[in-house]
Amino acid sequence: METARNIASPWVERSGCQVLPGSAPLVIDEKLDGAWSRSSVRNIGTAPMHVPGVRLATFGLLPADAPIYGEGFQMLSQYRGTVSASVCLGWETDHGHYKIPQTTGGRTFYNLLHVRLGPGDHLLLAFASCHRFSGEFRLGERGEVWMDTEGLVLQPGETWDLEEFGVLRGSDPAALYAELAARLAQNHPPRDLSRIPTGWCSWYAFGSKVTDADIASNLEAIQRLKLPLSFVQIDDGFQAKTGDWFRWSDGFPQGLEPVIRRIRDAGLEPAIWLAPFIAEEGSEVLRDHPDWFVADDQGLPLASDKVTFGGWHSAPWYALDGTHPEVLRHLEALARTYRERFGCRYFKLDANFWGAMHGGKRHDRKATRIEAYRRGMAAFNRGAGGGSFVLGCNAPMWPSLGLVNGMRVSNDISRKWASISTLARQQFHRHWQHRHLWINDPDCICLDHGKRGGGAHDSQGATNLPPANSAEFHFHAAVILASGGTAISGDDLARIPPDMLALLRKLLPPAGGAAVFDGFDFCEGRMQSADGQEMRLLFNWDDAECERRVLLPRDHQPYLYWWDPGVSLSPEGRGTWCVSIPAHGCAVLVLRPAKES
Repeated sequence: METARNIASPWVERSGCQVLPGSAPLVIDEKLDGAWSRSSVRNIGTAPMHVPGVRLATFGLLPADAPIYGEGFQMLSQYRGTVSASVCLGWETDHGHYKIPQTTGGRTFYNLLHVRLGPGDHLLLAFASCHRFSGEFRLGERGEVWMDTEGLVLQPGETWDLEEFGVLRGSDPAALYAELAARLAQNHPPRDLSRIPTGWCSWYAFGSKVTDADIASNLEAIQRLKLPLSFVQIDDGFQAKTGDWFRWSDGFPQGLEPVIRRIRDAGLEPAIWLAPFIAEEGSEVLRDHPDWFVADDQGLPLASDKVTFGGWHSAPWYALDGTHPEVLRHLEALARTYRERFGCRYFKLDANFWGAMHGGKRHDRKATRIEAYRRGMAAFNRGAGGGSFVLGCNAPMWPSLGLVNGMRVSNDISRKWASISTLARQQFHRHWQHRHLWINDPDCICLDHGKRGGGAHDSQGATNLPPANSAEFHFHAAVILASGGTAISGDDLARIPPDMLALLRKLLPPAGGAAVFDGFDFCEGRMQSADGQEMRLLFNWDDAECERRVLLPRDHQPYLYWWDPGVSLSPEGRGTWCVSIPAHGCAVLVLRPAKES
C-alpha cells in the first residue's frame, strides 16, 4: 500500500501548509510517521493572533467522475456522489440543517474522504485524532485539507498541537479502513466493546407520550414471549422538562422508581434516555443556572436557533457549557445518580451535537467546542462508571471517539421504504467502525406498522407505512442483521404480529461482526451468523423483482435464513445459484456443508 510520502503528484501535496489568512508570524512544524502527519502551529510574533484555520495540504486534478464518500461532522450527515457532484446521504446536512459555517464556493467533508480513483485504486484521506480541533476536506477548484481552529487566539510564543492527518492509497478499501481504525483506536482507546446490547426501546411505539403502563405492558410481553432481551429502555417523554431529569411527566405520576423496580424484579436491566447537554425554555436548570450555558454577546444563554437547528421539540434549546466547572459536576452527578439510585448502566445520550455547538461564548475562552464536548462527556462517564454502556446519538462523530461504547450510525428509522433504504446505505458506509471504534447502533428494529404516537422528530414521518409482511420489513431486518450491532426492538411487543415476532427472534442474539461489501452499491454482503455459519445477504434496492446469480462453494448448500414468500433459490450447476428477490427485498442465505443437508 502506498502512503503519503510516495503518492505521486498531483494527488496530495503537503508543502502547501499555511495558516489562514497566511500571516507571516505563524509557522507550522510537521512530523511524518509513514502515512501519518502531526503538525503544530506556533506564533513567533509579538502580538496575539486570531486563527480561523490552518491548511495542512492541498490536492487536485482528481477525476471529476470519481466516486466519493465523505463523512459529516454530525452523525446524521454523510455524503456520496462524485468529485464534481455529491449529495447528502440523508436529510440533515451540516451546512444547511445544522448551519455549521463552511467555505463559500466549495463542499466540505469532515474527518474522512474516500475517493475511488479507478478499479482497484482507492484514496483515503482521514484525520486519525480529534482531541481539540475538527478536520475538514474542502472540494473546490482544488482540494484542501483544513484544521478548523475556530478563530481562537494564539498568543506570542504559544504552540498548538493539531490533529493527526493521514493519506492512504491501495487496492483493498477494507485494508485501508482497517489501518485507519487501528490508528484512531491508538489515539483514542475505545471503551469496552465486549458486550453488544439487546433490548426494547419505548420511542417508536409510544414516543414522547410514553407512560409507566406502556413500559409495564411491554415488560410483561417480553416475559410472556420469553424474548432473549437484556435491557428495557425508557426513552424521551418521562421527564417534565428537557434538562430537568428528576421531574416526571404526567405519564409517570409516581416517578421512575416503581417501573424500574419492576424491570429489575423481572430479571432485566433498566436503561434510560438522557439529553445531558440541552435544556428547554422553562426548565429549572435554565432558570436557576443561566451561567451554566453557552452565552450570547450579552452574556445571556444563547438560544440554539440563533446559530444552528433549534431542536426537534420544545425548541429552541439551550446548550450546557462543558468548559464550566459547575456543569462538569452537574453532568457527573446526573450519571452517578441514575446509576446508584435507579441502577441504570445503559445510557442513551441524545442531542450530543449541542454539546459541541458552534457559536456563542464559553466559560473557558481558550477551549474549542470539541474540548467543551469531550470534557462534558468525560464528566458524564465518570459518573456512569466503567461498567456502563454509553450510547451516543445525534452526536458529533469524531469528537466522540473514545467516549462512547456505542454510536448510532444512521438517522432515525421510519417504517417506509425511503427511510429503510437510506438508513441502510448510511449504516453500510460505517460498518468498518463496528467493534473498532465503538459498537455500531443501527437504530431500532421496527417490524410492526401499527405505530401509536412516537417519532415526533422523524423527518420522514410515520405515514404511508408498508403493509405487514412486506419485503421491505425483511430488507430492514436484514440491515439490522448485517450491522452485527445493537439489537433493540422498537415495536409495541404486546401486539406485534406472530410472523414479525418470528422475524425478530431471528435477529437475536446479534451476529457480532458486521457484513463486508465490495464497492459502494451494497448489493451483496458477506458475514458470519452468531453461531459461526457463513452467510450471504443479497439486497435488491430496485422497484422491481430481480434475479441474482451467485457463485457459492460447491461443497456447501444454501438455505434461507428466514421464511420470505418472495424469495426463491434454484441451482444452475457448478456452484451457481439463481436467487429471485422481490422489489425492495433481501435474500439472506446460510451456507452449510452439503453433507448436513
